[in-house]
Amino acid sequence: MKVSGIHIAGIGTAEVENVETAEAVKRGWYGAEEREQGELLSISIAGTTPAPDLAVEAARHALNQSGHAPTDFSAVFHTNVHPQGPDGWSAQHYINRNTINQPVTSIEIHNGCVGFFSTLQLATCFLNATSERTAALLTCADNFGTPAVDRWNSSKLFVLGDGGGGIVLSKRGGFAKLLSIGSASNPELEAHHRGGEKLFPPGITAGGTLNFEERMAHSHQKAVEGLLPPMGDFGSVLVDTVAETLKDADVTMGEITKVIHDGFTHDALRFIFLDPLEVEDDRGIWEYTRQVGHAGPLDQIRGLEYAWKNRLVGAGDKVLLVSGAPGMEAACAVLEIVDEGE
Repeated sequence: MKVSGIHIAGIGTAEVENVETAEAVKRGWYGAEEREQGELLSISIAGTTPAPDLAVEAARHALNQSGHAPTDFSAVFHTNVHPQGPDGWSAQHYINRNTINQPVTSIEIHNGCVGFFSTLQLATCFLNATSERTAALLTCADNFGTPAVDRWNSSKLFVLGDGGGGIVLSKRGGFAKLLSIGSASNPELEAHHRGGEKLFPPGITAGGTLNFEERMAHSHQKAVEGLLPPMGDFGSVLVDTVAETLKDADVTMGEITKVIHDGFTHDALRFIFLDPLEVEDDRGIWEYTRQVGHAGPLDQIRGLEYAWKNRLVGAGDKVLLVSGAPGMEAACAVLEIVDEGE
């Protein structure tokens, strides 16, 4: 989807402590072999801070930077992958009340690790629907430190990190211009993340835990038996989605200065994202993501903030944000930086 007239006017993240993976091995949380193979240095862990409060903190940073008044906002979009608080409660309205506090629609989006791109697409369409809409607040946050998750061992592809992020999307201007957004899925692959689990009652309501390794082992066997398509089919979805989105932006891959990607272990990052796109480590942000881990839909917000504020990108540079999620779905966006970092 080609985009015009939409900018990122503010960006922010919550301050969260990092726990070194060496310390996690010493405490018996993480395997020494997994640490060596994954090459992760540390993981962002928020302790007992509720996810919505992480979103509020991040949003306030973004709002302060944006130059927008609360009355400029027409919507709040919040995304996450893990429960946010009391069942049946509305985290997005809590975030609204503690940030802009405006009587505007406040929406929660669940689309796995591509949730940020889903909110970006919806918010862009929402702002462009009528001329009087000026800005939207986009947030995401998760705290995986619950009994339902073993962050260190739920998957060999990543270690789950906590955090919150916020972005102010604006028609008035900002430090980055949104050129295009794209997403596509291969729903034939959804069973890989379902594994052998029953759909009812949902596992988390019956004392179950998040364990992608068990599910993927089950799905791998089904693929070997020819009952499921191989997971490698996701690579073509990713490549095609990125190619189409670059085309919409009228940008080539060679013009991309930085690729903002998920915080996976090194081998998984290369196999799933960088190798299919023919991107080297130094063109991505591996040296940053290996310090914080994988925080679901937050990865692209905090990765972009890191690259911009540390002047890894500057005015005129094109940036590709990319992610994938169970489904399997690939999503990406192309930005142009128009203002230097702080």
